[in-house]
Order: sequence, then C-alpha cells, then structure tokens
Amino acid sequence: MVVLIALVMLVAMTMAGLTMMRGTGTGLGIAGNLAFKQTATSVADVGVENAIAWLTNPLRTSEVLKTDDTAAGYYSSWAIDFSPMTYDWTNSKLLTADDGLGNEVRYVVHRLCETAGLAPNAVLQKCATVNTPCASCSKGGDASSLIDSVQPYYRITSRVRGPRNTVSYVQVIMY
Repeated sequence: MVVLIALVMLVAMTMAGLTMMRGTGTGLGIAGNLAFKQTATSVADVGVENAIAWLTNPLRTSEVLKTDDTAAGYYSSWAIDFSPMTYDWTNSKLLTADDGLGNEVRYVVHRLCETAGLAPNAVLQKCATVNTPCASCSKGGDASSLIDSVQPYYRITSRVRGPRNTVSYVQVIMY
C-alpha cells in the first residue's frame, strides 16, 4: 500500500516538475522576443540619425528638396495614404542588410507638402510648415523685426527587421 501511494506521489511530482519547466521555457521565449524588439527599436534610431544627416547636408538646398530622390528614400510630397505597415519598403533607403545583430535597417523621408516640385511657400502649395527667425534677427525689441523663413516639416520613418521576424518602426517629425 505504501509503495502504491509513493508511486502516485512520484507521478504527481514529475507532472508538477514538467509543468514548471514548460512555464519557464515559455517565459524565457517571451523575454527573448522582448529583447529582440527592444534592440530593433534602438537600432531604428540609426536610420533616423542617417536620414537627419542626409537632410541637413548643406548640399541639399530647398531647391534640391523640391524633387524626389527615390534612391535616397526621399519623397517631396507627404503621401497622404502612407502607412509603415503596408508600405513597400523596397522603395526606401537601405542602410544595412545586417548590422551584426541580424537587423536590416531602412528609412524613408517625406516632405510634408502636398505637391512635389513646388516650394513650400508657393501659391498653390499646401505644406505643414514652421516659421523660423532668420539668423541675424534680434530676439529683443519689436516682434515684427523677426523676418521669417518658411521651413517645411519632414517625416522620417525608420524600419528595422530583425531576428525572429521582429519588426520595429520609429517615426520622427522634424524641420
């Protein structure tokens, strides 16, 4: 009788041990996936920083930025139906196919203007703009002395595709 009770207890303890091992394995899988997602989001900043460097290059004047440069992942209109999840990312700028951690980094830049080829302050143009004071203007005194420069906003979207089908998007609006 004692042997029978001991065998039942042994089977019950074995089942409890297997359940705990399975639960631990699932927790480790979730933690690993979360780590991949956080790494992909951090790496997406590389795409944003490269896009900012591309936009702020002194050779890219407002005249140059009026037209698309698809090889650089730049579009001079806002693409009203743009969604990072449904966008064809082959039309973007590939920074790296593998950053050493298995992440593919791409970005795309949209000038937030309705019509490509027109200046942000053109008569028929609709843009999301900010007025910035000129560099030689004084901050003191009469506010009317602040001669404005119209700057369009730009939307930078960076996508990272990593291991275990991890996909992360980061979007920045800048001028």
